[in-house]
Amino acid sequence: MKLNHILTISFLAMAGFQSCQQNKPAETETAAEVKLQSPDFNADSAYAFTKAQVDFGPRIPSTPAHAKTADYLVAKLKSFGGEVSVQQAPAKTYDGKTHQLKNIIAAFYPEKKQRVLITAHWDARPFSDEDPNMGMRDKQFDAANDGASGVAVILEMARQIQLQQPEVGIDFILWDIEDYGSANDETTHETTWCLGSQYWAKNPTFQDGKPLYAINLDMVGGANAQFTQDAVSRQYAPNVVSKVWGIANEIGYGNYFINVTSGQLIDDHYWINQAGVPAIDIIHYSDAAGFYSNWHTQLDNLNNIDRNTLKAVGQTVLETIYREKNQTIVNGK
Repeated sequence: MKLNHILTISFLAMAGFQSCQQNKPAETETAAEVKLQSPDFNADSAYAFTKAQVDFGPRIPSTPAHAKTADYLVAKLKSFGGEVSVQQAPAKTYDGKTHQLKNIIAAFYPEKKQRVLITAHWDARPFSDEDPNMGMRDKQFDAANDGASGVAVILEMARQIQLQQPEVGIDFILWDIEDYGSANDETTHETTWCLGSQYWAKNPTFQDGKPLYAINLDMVGGANAQFTQDAVSRQYAPNVVSKVWGIANEIGYGNYFINVTSGQLIDDHYWINQAGVPAIDIIHYSDAAGFYSNWHTQLDNLNNIDRNTLKAVGQTVLETIYREKNQTIVNGK
């Protein structure tokens, strides 16, 4: 994904972020010491799911690795009990090439009317155009964090949801062709990016009404990750932001989900919101530091995936799902 034009950062916001960096609060209790309503999220399993994707090679549209990964993801979600479908359509990228877009959709407990939507993108960017080595910027990269980590968290959540039924139904969508955008995109909503979620927003796959809300996962496996509250999430779904960050702090992951605001990001959650579903983004980003340090570089590989971060995100989102007691959120308010 690409950073949109960031809103002006106030002195107080910057000071607050620096304070968080310099005085990271000591965790007084871990997730294991808190009575969770959700099953235990297995970080080793999520790491293995990350590796399985990386082992196919970069999941670039119209490549064998992309096709093999799609088959793997469909089969894996079916093996966990999901009702799986693939939303397909031709999609033209900014460079004039046409690819077959494949959004992978899985419904768990489809009979449940009240539902929560969890999403991530599964494709890889075709080149590492942020690499510090100029000679490597046209090379493919593993995209272990920027893509595979969010999908891996979803796969482990799906495995757990099959074993222990929550009160609400769960839908997962793995977006395609999210990361094949132009670095020079000057369109209002950076429409060369997030092609999968853009297509879905115009052609939603709701069965019996819209989900209560959605959570998008992006770059959720990097070491020492910190997830700030971006402007799009706060605008469209402030109560969902409060819910997720509050749960994270309660169960021991406040060092990851920090109470710091950040500017406007056009990511898949923006397009989910355009379909009328209040959606937030859990993404490794801050106004001060930017994206994950290995973003769109050769170093976005398996060596830089941290099980602790996978655990923090996976357990927080699982706990959010299992605490949902059929309480409808209207327009995220």
